[in-house]
Amino acid sequence: MRRPGALPAESESVCMSPTEFTDPDASPPTDSIESPAAPTRRTFIATTTAVGGAVVTGGLIAGSTLVDAEEAAADEAAPTSRVSLTVNGSRRTVTVDNRTSLLDLLREHFGLTGSKKGCNAGACGACTVLVDGRRVNSCLTLAARLEGAEVTTIEGLANGDELHPLQQAFIEQDAFQCGYCTPGQIVSGVGCIQEGHTGSPEEIREWMSGNICRCGCYVKIVRAVEQTAGRK
Repeated sequence: MRRPGALPAESESVCMSPTEFTDPDASPPTDSIESPAAPTRRTFIATTTAVGGAVVTGGLIAGSTLVDAEEAAADEAAPTSRVSLTVNGSRRTVTVDNRTSLLDLLREHFGLTGSKKGCNAGACGACTVLVDGRRVNSCLTLAARLEGAEVTTIEGLANGDELHPLQQAFIEQDAFQCGYCTPGQIVSGVGCIQEGHTGSPEEIREWMSGNICRCGCYVKIVRAVEQTAGRK
């Protein structure tokens, strides 16, 4: 037994409740104030996504506006030429962008849509027209270079309601299927006949080889050219 006021022996343990030394009226230490909660993974991803999206959207809008402005400025600054040419017997004068092809001039400015825009690269012949009697791919021909030229399109071959002999031969020989390449085929055939390249079916095929028929009507096309040339 321990006397009052005596210190406890080393072998004795002293058990005290933690609350025995807690002052309920005391203020918590200033260094124990909690800092703001750290962002969670979800809030971090949401925040960065929103900010990134706003930046990208702003960049796209700004970039689109810049491109539109540059294109508008380029169109305004594009050099133009005043060209006078004869199309299907009618004299036409027009001011065009120097980059305009003959095909676009015919289709977009003159409303002559018979000449077709197929490959737009000079490989299919669907846009074939005659310039000063020579066959050309109008998609590869600059309109600005045709001052004083005479152009004949599929619309200019017929004489009113009377079809050109080759147009009539195409009907009689059933030399078309879908008809998309037919204007270029007929104009090219007319040029082929005028050039005198109709000595044989093989020669016709050679000189018409620049005109592609995806329906495969070549045999009948050759027959139509032969008929018109007077060989059949």
